[in-house]
Amino acid sequence: MSAAQAGLLYDIPGPRARARIAILTWVFVAALVGAGVWVWRALAVNGQFEAAKWTPFLDHRLWATYLLPGLLGTLLSAAISIVVALLVGTALAVGMISDRRLVRTAATVAVEAFRSVPVLILMIFAYQLFSRYAVFPSTQVPLAAVVFGLSVYNGALIGEILRAGLAALPKGQSEAAVAVGLTKGQTVRLILLPQAVAAMLPALISQMVVVLKDAALGYQIGYIELIRSGQQAASFYRNFFASLVVVAVIMIAINMALTRLATWAERRLREKKRS
Repeated sequence: MSAAQAGLLYDIPGPRARARIAILTWVFVAALVGAGVWVWRALAVNGQFEAAKWTPFLDHRLWATYLLPGLLGTLLSAAISIVVALLVGTALAVGMISDRRLVRTAATVAVEAFRSVPVLILMIFAYQLFSRYAVFPSTQVPLAAVVFGLSVYNGALIGEILRAGLAALPKGQSEAAVAVGLTKGQTVRLILLPQAVAAMLPALISQMVVVLKDAALGYQIGYIELIRSGQQAASFYRNFFASLVVVAVIMIAINMALTRLATWAERRLREKKRS
């Protein structure tokens, strides 16, 4: 970007402004490095970098007893929630563009209500409801509550994403569908919805990353997932910092994989449109 183009977007800083920006940048970097050194020393003094804190992760029993079951619980709840949330979001998106005012209003109210309530509140509500009325077996109540909270909340967000994708499509496509004799349902199902999903696929995959991260909230209601399993391992081996680091690395690796999937999907869609 040239200086002339940059000047159209924002005021180009003068010599004094550039000097102030440079000083503030170095001050911030120095403060950040100082805070990092202070934290590192505090952890070292408390023996958090000793080999005894980290060697338990070389034992397969720790992984088999704690981390792998927790990881499986996280992936299971996230996978089920993603599928249900996509179904719920699709139904809400179609409802919000319905010709029937009652259906359109009900879908809009549901989206606004569900996305306004924190995920954890939805999980706790579902847990209490399912437990009190024995909707599910007692051993499956935590999983059902986690899936309910994630599916309802993210389904509302996905519904809004798909509605935006449907609204962005040219109106001529709907008119052409009507001209060839398709009903409103057939038009949405066969023509509009596939294009909206393709256009909003990167945003949908990014929402799946959110589902995976929010699955960690299940530990608040006793669901066995990665964060809770990491805490249990830390309590047994007395290595809380090491356990948190390992759990964080696992979650970062999974989220990076999903982010790369979103980038790949977006690139493929662009290449397909060009060809």
